[in-house]
Amino acid sequence: MRIGRINDRLALVSGELALDVERASDGRFAADPDLVFGRWAEFTAWAAGKSAADGEAFTPAQVGPPVRRPTQVFAIGLNYRAHADEAGVGQTPPSPAVFTKFVTSITGPYDTVQLPSTQVDWEVELVAVIGERAYEVSEKDAWRFVAGLTVGQDLSERAVQLSGPVPQFSLGKSYPGFSPIGPALVTPDEFSDPDDLALGCALDGEVLQDGRTKDLIFSVPELVARLSDVLPLLPGDVIFTGTPSGVGMARDPKRYLPPGGTLVSTIEGIGDLRTPLVAGPRYRA
Repeated sequence: MRIGRINDRLALVSGELALDVERASDGRFAADPDLVFGRWAEFTAWAAGKSAADGEAFTPAQVGPPVRRPTQVFAIGLNYRAHADEAGVGQTPPSPAVFTKFVTSITGPYDTVQLPSTQVDWEVELVAVIGERAYEVSEKDAWRFVAGLTVGQDLSERAVQLSGPVPQFSLGKSYPGFSPIGPALVTPDEFSDPDDLALGCALDGEVLQDGRTKDLIFSVPELVARLSDVLPLLPGDVIFTGTPSGVGMARDPKRYLPPGGTLVSTIEGIGDLRTPLVAGPRYRA
């Protein structure tokens, strides 16, 4: 099953067709996509008998993020061995490096992002969304607590991220628009192997990152288990799982995103984010 936010309403999605859930369910489920995660098991049981092919055509301009107001947004750093190597980390981390991206940074899969500076980096990521309250969940049971997977970009302003006596990861990664997600949320059963998906990103056709999620140091089930060992994960919560190698900060010379381009982020079986980049009011070349 694929769900999306079409005209800010919950929809079942298939190709370029979308079935409006509130109308199709005669009001049983609300139009607000963020409310469905609190009734995820009930919703998936209902949706199993429905087809988005009975819906209406939509355009990219009508598509928003599948989740807009999660209670918690988790992000994982250095979660691919090659990325840890390029960042200069000498050994495999014994536990996930966890930070947050603030909710106001979430935007849609085709929305324009304003660059606040000349030091904005790219990080394509698989994003997992929680579908059932998870606390002290085992790794072997973790997938059943995941509503679905989507594409994300962990855009990062490196000067702010690395400033101060300690790094400011959450601030540097939370400018408006710095967490585009979408275009749809895809349930794990849609993949032959949800633990092994190709992902990458390109700027105006030039490939910047190219990896596979099988190379995650901490897989989606292990992240759910480790996070839920500390605190409850709530329906609709978002987990950015980490980025593969190829980020601009690790290049010699360093390279960052310019205004005027379009960053395309792709994950196998889910789709693309297309993020036009423009100079923000404070941008100084």
